[in-house]
Amino acid sequence: MAQKKWFNLQTEQVETELKTDINHGLTSEQVEQRKQKYGKNELPEPDKDPKWLKFLRQFNDTLIYVLLAAAVLTVILGHYADTIVILMVILINAVIGYFQENKAEKALEGIKKMLSLESTVIRDGKHTEVASSELVPGDIVLLSPGDKIPADLRLTAASRLTIEESPLTGESTSVEKNTETLPEDTVLGDRLNMAFSGTAVVSGSAQGIVAATGANTEIGKINQSIAEVEELKTPLLKQTAHFGKMISISIVSIAALLFVFAAYFYNYPIGELLLYVISLIVAAIPEGLPAILSIILSLGMQIMARNNAIMRNLPSVETLGAVTVICSDKTGTLTKNEMTVQSIELSDRHLDVTGTGYAPEGNILENNQEVNIAENQELHMFLSNVLTVNDAYLRKEDEEWTISGEPTEGCLVTLAEKANQEIDRLPILSKIPFDSSYKYMAGLVEKDGEKIIYVKGAPDRLFDMAGLTEGSEERRLWEDKMLARSSNGERIIGAAYKYIEADKTQIDHEDICEGLNIIGLAGILDPPREEAIEAVKVCKRAGIQVKMITGDHKATALAIAKQMGITEQDNVLEGRDLDQLSEEEIQNAVQHVDVFARTSPENKLQLVTAMQENGEITAMTGDGVNDAPALKRADIGVSMGIKGTEVAKEASEMVLVDDNFNTIVNAVKEGRRVYDNLKKTILFILPTNGAEAFLIVSALIVGMNMPLSPIQVLYVNMVTAVTVSFALAFEKLEPGAMERPPRPANAKLLSPYYMFRIILVSLLVGGAIMTMNVTLLGDPEHYSPEQVTTITLHSIVIAQLFHVFNVRNERHFAFNKDFFSNKIAFMLAGVLIVLQFMVTYIPFLRNVFDLYPIEAKYWIYPFVIGIMTFIIIEIEKYITRKITAARAFNKENGKE
Repeated sequence: MAQKKWFNLQTEQVETELKTDINHGLTSEQVEQRKQKYGKNELPEPDKDPKWLKFLRQFNDTLIYVLLAAAVLTVILGHYADTIVILMVILINAVIGYFQENKAEKALEGIKKMLSLESTVIRDGKHTEVASSELVPGDIVLLSPGDKIPADLRLTAASRLTIEESPLTGESTSVEKNTETLPEDTVLGDRLNMAFSGTAVVSGSAQGIVAATGANTEIGKINQSIAEVEELKTPLLKQTAHFGKMISISIVSIAALLFVFAAYFYNYPIGELLLYVISLIVAAIPEGLPAILSIILSLGMQIMARNNAIMRNLPSVETLGAVTVICSDKTGTLTKNEMTVQSIELSDRHLDVTGTGYAPEGNILENNQEVNIAENQELHMFLSNVLTVNDAYLRKEDEEWTISGEPTEGCLVTLAEKANQEIDRLPILSKIPFDSSYKYMAGLVEKDGEKIIYVKGAPDRLFDMAGLTEGSEERRLWEDKMLARSSNGERIIGAAYKYIEADKTQIDHEDICEGLNIIGLAGILDPPREEAIEAVKVCKRAGIQVKMITGDHKATALAIAKQMGITEQDNVLEGRDLDQLSEEEIQNAVQHVDVFARTSPENKLQLVTAMQENGEITAMTGDGVNDAPALKRADIGVSMGIKGTEVAKEASEMVLVDDNFNTIVNAVKEGRRVYDNLKKTILFILPTNGAEAFLIVSALIVGMNMPLSPIQVLYVNMVTAVTVSFALAFEKLEPGAMERPPRPANAKLLSPYYMFRIILVSLLVGGAIMTMNVTLLGDPEHYSPEQVTTITLHSIVIAQLFHVFNVRNERHFAFNKDFFSNKIAFMLAGVLIVLQFMVTYIPFLRNVFDLYPIEAKYWIYPFVIGIMTFIIIEIEKYITRKITAARAFNKENGKE
């Protein structure tokens, strides 16, 4: 049934095919049979993984596999305390990951409410209200103004019916519907005898036969195409997955080589040697990293939520910081989706209209001066005309101005309200309603004792009725005014009048087919959001391209794009142009074209895919069902929370609660801050692992006893991760972060400089502690092995405590104006020191970690190593800054 082209069939044929009766509807028996066959009129819910599977997925990580292998070895060796601690660390990581994932999902639970709640139908010959989910093919549905259409309907009767279809087609203006049979090749946006699920009735009334429900509707088909779109891994997930594999391979390989080396040269007992290897594996693996990354991303998610951007999964928080292209829908995203009169053209003057949207706030200006309506009879008549011959009304609800009626008519009501004196809506004595076949509407009114016919409609139609012949001077005058407005992307509505005999009480088309007098033209535009214009500027400064991908007309799209600063060129590609291009040609086109008009859902998906093939990291914004496939394909799909359809929200990674394009910019800032802090965290954590691994490898090579046991190594890794490294999550956005271009899509998590810093700190801390160990162990009269082990553990922890202040500012001096800005860093530093004292001097904890209650004088060693590390790294940062500045200077002056 979904394959039938109902728009191509006569009403009687549809009635026959669906075995229904347009006057009596289906019988109760038929409804029950069809419910069994077609199911509920609902969009299918996506399959959700069970909770147990979500939890188990947290263990699907190469580093976790290596740790689990180490836990198995400790069981074999009988070191059950080590086993328990290793498994606890793995479990804690899994619980944190699971908790954060569920928290993200709950942010948008229950958002699929695309279908209206109730519908008026004819069943068993009676009008009745039923739940929209209970509709079946063949049901006869009645439509009234304001109704959300519950299923795809083939219209059988329509009276001045206009429908808002922007959620489906992207068109900002409502569509007038009829019941005429259409050709077989009619495209979706031109199927005027169909009413589609999820769209809304603006004005008029209608009756239709349900032709498709649920997944078989046009919305359902798009929903299905969303499910088939391949989801891409975020850059962070790709990088951490690769990083985990590489470090796991390296650790296992080094551990195996050392095992063979030590067994051959030192003849260690196998059990002791395996314990060494386990210590090395545990030391080298950054166990706390997955947990701390999840926490940092979660904090970023919470900050974004407070700023009206709800993220649906954790890694997407970071991806925002890497976005290189924002592909934006126009209607309702860059624009307000509220038609606004921008200008008025009278016979001898041009007037500008300020204010946007339906709010009656603004003025009518001539040469930047407000026009006095009382002194301008022509303008007064124009405003009286467009207000009187009008079916729309303006109302204020919850501090927001809205219209009842057709958007184009609504903005003319707003225009009249902006006049500096009240414009009366005159009583209409006789009326000719608007119809697309003749493109005008007219009303007979009485003013100052005279009968006048006001006419409003398509300008070219009014010109003919006014007797303005092609090529005449007056017609050229008006057509030049039209061209000036349409080139600005404005839709033109004309107004005319005709005096008629006083005894006239009824009018018809013959009364106005000639003799009209043109009053003026109104230029109407769906205006851009003011905050979106500024957001585009910020994006461009940050090196982020903004491209408009819309279903609207070419001229309108280009005009809005130029107003917003998206493009300065006139090059626009339409959907039909894209349909003729190969994949390679589209990939080339997206590099040079900024505006794409009259695009289909397939075109939007093609464009996003082409940009990704070019190496771009894409964000796609939109609010309609037609945007959903591209939203899902994009690296970051951004849907609107207020005007956005539920299907679009489901397909996206981010929902803007306030529908404010500027919120995207704030989210990008937060994404960049999060990524910078993630890198700082890695720069901080890995030297801990490096120093521990260096210690253990060095001890194994020179034949020393193991400096730290597996349980002590795990303690060091976790205590630094959950205290001072966590402080890095609260670092502010660094100055200039939104002035630099996005990081390349193929940027590595660890840059060459990061590798250098990690190796330097690892060798510095590990080397200093190894030297201290050899020295202290060489004096057995004053230092026992237990004392040296305890000092060693504290030395690594305190060195990292000082190192976190190096890392807070990646390349600049640690002591700057923001040194005390992160109060949490100082608080957690205090917590870490307290924990170190607790594990040393509280008997229970001391016994768990096999430490010794060292005397106060021995604390000098950890603090000396920590201060030395801090000073040396600050010197290194200073030298690096000088070298980088010199290279930049030489490059700028052509010396490289």
